[in-house]
Amino acid sequence: MFLSVTEDLVRRRAEHNNCEIFSLEEISLHQQEIEKLEHLDKWCRDLKILYLQNNLIPKIGCEELKKLDLTANFIGELSSIESLKCNIHLKELFLMGNPCTEFEGYRQFVVATLQQLKYLDSKEIERSERIKALQNYPEVKWKIREQEQAYLLKRAREKEEAQRRMQERKDEKQKQMDSKFGFDSPDSPQEKPNQAEGDGEQERCRTVENDDEDRKFWEEPTPYTPESRLETHRYIEEKRRAKDNGRESKKREKTAWTLVTAEGKVLNVNVPKLHFSLKDDEENNQIILDLAVYRHLDTSLLDVDVQPTYIRVLVKGKPFQLVLPEEVKPDSSSAKRSQTTGHLVVTMPKAKEIILAKQKVSASIKHSGCNIQQKTTRRNGQVEKLEVDPSKYSFPDVTKIIQEKERTGQGPIKLQPQKVTEVKKSCVDFENDEDVPPLI
Repeated sequence: MFLSVTEDLVRRRAEHNNCEIFSLEEISLHQQEIEKLEHLDKWCRDLKILYLQNNLIPKIGCEELKKLDLTANFIGELSSIESLKCNIHLKELFLMGNPCTEFEGYRQFVVATLQQLKYLDSKEIERSERIKALQNYPEVKWKIREQEQAYLLKRAREKEEAQRRMQERKDEKQKQMDSKFGFDSPDSPQEKPNQAEGDGEQERCRTVENDDEDRKFWEEPTPYTPESRLETHRYIEEKRRAKDNGRESKKREKTAWTLVTAEGKVLNVNVPKLHFSLKDDEENNQIILDLAVYRHLDTSLLDVDVQPTYIRVLVKGKPFQLVLPEEVKPDSSSAKRSQTTGHLVVTMPKAKEIILAKQKVSASIKHSGCNIQQKTTRRNGQVEKLEVDPSKYSFPDVTKIIQEKERTGQGPIKLQPQKVTEVKKSCVDFENDEDVPPLI
């Protein structure tokens, strides 16, 4: 089935221009199995460079271009380049690998037809070459027309041959399917006991058949035509789909990982092979798990399940399971992604430590209260000891200090409280003398 250039295809190939096609100046549509170039000049009015290598284009049709690359297509109607005459901006044209390049007079015809060109197939066009091509243009053009007619007849025969070969392959496949279902007898009692053996044998036979089919397909000589290219493309797509389907079926048949034994014992499992750390935060009575998931992994691909004795995290369907050293409270647990590393951080408050923490606090309060009482009692005891047994502590003798002062004639004594006491004692024999001025 031949394809045309669609608006959706152009938008998908215009990612470098934010998928905007109205202002698109360059686009690559190589290896898209394109046969027709339609509406491209209307969608992309500013298009200047177009790459169309390895497609199925038989005719040329594009305008407002500066560079057009049609390498390895199936352009056999060389006269179709006349549609590019009005494109005065076209400077480079690539037609290598097309059937028309084998025509006699190919380069002279293109150089004479498109006089605005500067390069053809990466080779600069000299002024003398163009003058010579213009002189022989009528004769060269007639030869090109004859070769085009011969090419079109050849293409008609190639199409018929391709259709015949395609029909033969379909009939052969149908015969293989019929023979396969004919040999398989469902509900056969003799085959049921050896069903596993039969499945394995069928798988090996299927692999051998596929290898033989591949070898036959790639070794069979075929002409290089648009039909053979399409057939190859179809064959590769079928093999790819079959491989994908087989891979999906194997995933569905894959045995689930053992996370809990038959006896109910929870196992430690790390299928995604991620680094992790488990921290016991005694200060905040919680356990913290730091799981080094990939920084750019989408959070929607993570599934966290916290249980009282273990935690399970599914990373893209692969389980990570870890048995916890203490029981935790799943309802109070939280999970978040680190903003710097992208790691998954799960905080799990401990279940038992909450009660123990209250007991410890009350005990510490009682203990501190006892200490206060003991300190108060000790302080009171010290006061009582000072009053009861003053000889245990040494206090300066006030009378001796006064005598020492009178004898040595030194400065004032620093023990003011004792001086006040002494003054109070001497006030008993105090006499008021009016001639003495009052103290300030």
